[in-house]
Amino acid sequence: MIRRAGIALVCGTLLASGCGAQIAPPAAETTVTVQRCGESVQYTRPQRAIAYEGGSADKLFSLGLTDRVRGYVMPPANPPVSESPWAAEYAKVDMLSDDLLNKEIVVDAKGDLVVAGWNSGFSDRRGITPEILDGLGIGSFMHAESCFNYPGFPERHRPFDGLYVDLERLGQIFGVEDRAAAVITELRQRVAAATRDVADAERPRVFLYDSGTDQPFTAGQQVPPNDIIEYAGGRNVFADLEARWTQVAWEAVVDAQPEVIMILDYNDQPAQEKIDFLRTDPKTKELPAVKANRFFVLDYNEGISGPRNVDGLERFSTYLQDLER
Repeated sequence: MIRRAGIALVCGTLLASGCGAQIAPPAAETTVTVQRCGESVQYTRPQRAIAYEGGSADKLFSLGLTDRVRGYVMPPANPPVSESPWAAEYAKVDMLSDDLLNKEIVVDAKGDLVVAGWNSGFSDRRGITPEILDGLGIGSFMHAESCFNYPGFPERHRPFDGLYVDLERLGQIFGVEDRAAAVITELRQRVAAATRDVADAERPRVFLYDSGTDQPFTAGQQVPPNDIIEYAGGRNVFADLEARWTQVAWEAVVDAQPEVIMILDYNDQPAQEKIDFLRTDPKTKELPAVKANRFFVLDYNEGISGPRNVDGLERFSTYLQDLER
């Protein structure tokens, strides 16, 4: 890992900069007990954290923890890190893999903490779980939003609340509580500003299209896009589904008659390909949103748990306001 020689002389906002934490190296035996999906876990201050996907890395970088990040694993769905608000921080650490997270990557990199989500990084099937890492003496941190379907120690948060919980807990683990509190305050202020002008009038029906042609994957109530849609003034047509990312039938989409379609933009499944499909497929081409050309493209890292959720909210709030005008 490339360590920074010092703190940058000038910082922008807290979120857009990795500077400002000025963390003194902690004592080797410093420990703290923090909740992990409802389970009390004792952590030693990490020095070689590994982040899976942009949301995990963004949380660490937003807290000024670049010097404690060993590297990141970035699967093909993620847009290039050069497009990130924290591009300069990504450049200071190693990209460990462009594939899915596995135990071998972590062990080879001598990581001491893995930050990921349940079923979005950690996986029984791929043999990398918190329990397995605990047995190897390697810490693990799971996004609170993903605890919804983690077995054994359930925990449930609204997705945006889960983001704040994660930043608070990471602040405790790394000993940067004040920095975490400041970042959370800024995010809350931005959310409040983005929702200030949301009207109580009838909300437009919004369908999030993640992927899939035979059957679409979409957002239930337990993932960030649901909060983005609701806070911006829309109504997720599948908000009643107590699920995270889930599969539905096209018939249910047609029955919902969405007025706006939010497209999740993967690096390896571009939004335009999905829009072209919706415009030509007999099942979807007559939907109100398609006929009115009401497509909103949500960046992948605005849709998974991370600080960029608020970027997505701000953009979608503006989009809906422009539609009203």
